[in-house]
Amino acid sequence: MNLRGLKGSIVALVTPFDENGDPDFNQLGDLIDWHIANGTDGIVTLGTTGESATMLQEEDDEVCRFTVERVAGRIPVIAGSGSNCTQAMLERSLSFEAMGVDGLLLISPYYNKTNDEGMYMHFKTIADAVHIPCLIYNVPGRTGCNISESVVARLSRHPMIYGIKEASGDMSYAMKIARYLSDDFVMFSGNDDITIPILSIGGSGVISVLANIMPHETHEMVMNYLNGHTAEAAASQLRYLELINDLFLEVNPIPVKTALGLMNKCGDNLRMPLYNMSYGAKDALSATMRKAGLI
Repeated sequence: MNLRGLKGSIVALVTPFDENGDPDFNQLGDLIDWHIANGTDGIVTLGTTGESATMLQEEDDEVCRFTVERVAGRIPVIAGSGSNCTQAMLERSLSFEAMGVDGLLLISPYYNKTNDEGMYMHFKTIADAVHIPCLIYNVPGRTGCNISESVVARLSRHPMIYGIKEASGDMSYAMKIARYLSDDFVMFSGNDDITIPILSIGGSGVISVLANIMPHETHEMVMNYLNGHTAEAAASQLRYLELINDLFLEVNPIPVKTALGLMNKCGDNLRMPLYNMSYGAKDALSATMRKAGLI
C-alpha cells in the first residue's frame, strides 16, 4: 500500500506480551483487527510505544512479519527500524522492507548523538538504500538531541524522505519546519496533546498513543479538522486532554498498557526496565477513563 497521501490517525501500536513475557500474537492480531474496524488509518509497529527497545531483534522480526501479514494491505504499516547505530538501522530497515512494510520510522541517534552532518548522513544512508518512504522521528525528550531545522530542510528534498514525526512538543520548532512541507514532505504530530495545533500549520495527522484506547475518536478528531469541521475537532482535542495527559503520568507505554489492561483489550505485561504503574497514578488514570466511559 502506498504510504504517500496518508492522512489521519496512525496508531503507535503497543506490543502485547503474555505472562511469560513473550509477544502475544493472538492479542496482537485482535488489536490490529479492532483498529482497522474502528477507522485507524495506519499502524506504526515497533515504535517507542511498541517497546522495541526492550525486545530482541528476532522478536522485532516476528512482530513486524506478523503485523504485515495480519493487516494484509488493509491499511499502511510503518515499522520503527531506528537505532543510534546507523549500520544497525540500515540492516533493520532493509529487513523490514523485505517483509513488506509500507514505510519506515527512523529515529535520530540517541546517547552518542552527533553533529548536524552526522545527523543528515544518519538518515540519508537509509533513504539512499531503501525503496519505500521514510519518516524521520524527532523526539528530543527521548534522544537528548534535536534534528535541526537546517537538517530537516535538506532531508525534505530527498525523494525517499516522506515526512517527519514531530514529537518535541515545541510549536515554535514545528512552525519553522512547517515551511518545508509539501506533497512530498509531510508532518505528523507525535504528541496527542497538540494534534490540532499541528494540523493547523499543515500537519497531515497524528502518530498516536491515545489511538490505542480510542481509535475511532482519534480518527474522527483528525478527519473532522482535515474536512473543515475545525470547531468540532478543537472541542474533541480539549475534551480528551485530561485523558491524554494521564496517559503520560508515567513514562510511555506504561500507562497506555495499563489502560488497555483495564479495558480487557490486552494484557498489561511490560518488559523490564518498564514496570507496573504505581498505585496512585493507576487510580488517577482509572478515574479519568471512567469519566470518558472507557471502563
